[in-house]
Amino acid sequence: MNPVLRFLLRPRFEDILRVDPESKPKVYLQIFDGADISNVNYWLELFLSAGIATLGLVLSSPAVVIGAMLVSPLMGPIIGSGLAFAAADLYLGIKSAIQLAISIVGSILFAGTLVWLLPLDTATPEILARTRPNLLDLGVALFSGLAGSLLVSRSCSPTGGGTSALPGVAIAVALMPPLCTVGFGLGSSFDTEIMGGAMLLFLTNLAAIVASAFVVFSVLRMDAPEVRLGIAQPLLERASKDSIYHFLESKTAISRSFANIGKLRWRVAMLALTLGAVLYPLSKSLIQLANEAVARDAVQRAVKLITQDDPDSVVTQQSNVLGDTIRVSLIVTNAVDNERVADAERMILMRTGREARLSVRRVTGEEEFERLREGLMAQPAAAAARPTDLTVLQADLLARVQRPLDELWPSSRACLLSYEIGFTPAGLVVRVSYEADQSLDDGALEVLQRGLESQLGVDEVVLRAFNESAPLEK
Repeated sequence: MNPVLRFLLRPRFEDILRVDPESKPKVYLQIFDGADISNVNYWLELFLSAGIATLGLVLSSPAVVIGAMLVSPLMGPIIGSGLAFAAADLYLGIKSAIQLAISIVGSILFAGTLVWLLPLDTATPEILARTRPNLLDLGVALFSGLAGSLLVSRSCSPTGGGTSALPGVAIAVALMPPLCTVGFGLGSSFDTEIMGGAMLLFLTNLAAIVASAFVVFSVLRMDAPEVRLGIAQPLLERASKDSIYHFLESKTAISRSFANIGKLRWRVAMLALTLGAVLYPLSKSLIQLANEAVARDAVQRAVKLITQDDPDSVVTQQSNVLGDTIRVSLIVTNAVDNERVADAERMILMRTGREARLSVRRVTGEEEFERLREGLMAQPAAAAARPTDLTVLQADLLARVQRPLDELWPSSRACLLSYEIGFTPAGLVVRVSYEADQSLDDGALEVLQRGLESQLGVDEVVLRAFNESAPLEK
């Protein structure tokens, strides 16, 4: 930056943001002290926060997860890393990096151990919500980092630092829950999809906060000579007892190399490369999220088009996106015109650019519904007390069939596309459609059939499986 422009702008920002120049050495020392690896209180708060967050995620309790965010001290070393970049402080940067690395590994291992000891290992909505980060999460982290850095920089000013807003920043950025989600994936079944998505979210938050802190502290001239002069003696006293400082002092090659790396353009380039590394997967995730939203909206419109005479006729509805094809399976109580089905498929194609395949099955008669319910309900007395209502029947069917089918399905060998349910005098009928390079053999289908009979509590399940990828017989 031009020296004249720097002179005109940077002091003015200090005045606008009401940061007292005399308080900046105090802020620097406050952040420096927060990067103390030997601070027992820091580690106590860290593991307490990890425990609270892990239990909150497993219980799917947003309130408990928010409590963990408030306890978490992770913001300290991350802000310290941003200040180290802004002031080209190798000592502070290494201290913050070591503290942060130990915190990350420790939190993941602690959460993983806790999940391994718990009998609950099912991914809850709170866990799944942290496995698909996108560009919006990057925006939240950037704004949160700017807010947190600004509040910290004003914490020692006579005008007040607005520290009452710091809990809000901690909640907004959510550093601990993603790490504990990684631990959940590690401790439950080594789910790489959950672990990868949650780690990407944490790295996104980390990079964005460091970059935001760098911008704020650079604008506020935390690297100014008067600030360095004010912290020189206190830092020397603190460093005299620190083995990290003595190690760096003895390694002149490290100090000499950092003299080049520490130039402003290299620091900016390092941060830009870090943000760029997470930008691509976040952009891809956002596009996928938008496409899914468009597909869901198109499917809902298609269902309304098919059942416009009687929207309450839908008993079950299932949709899957497989490549460039959207498959929708409906079970309805009224007759459906084939022309409407074709119109609905064309509408989905027009709105999403993907081919649509709609499967509509009509189930008639209250007696069939009642028999189906009696076959699926574990407590017949409770079922008899309920009125025959299609909405209740739909919920019962989805809750009692879909979950065991998903659990028992051999997903490593075949992709489940859709399923249909019926009831005949022979018993419960489950018709499944799937795609696989090779059709499932009789042994796999028998295991699936017996498992469904056991979990559903019925005497016999008639299982009919169709491989949609299999070539048609001539």
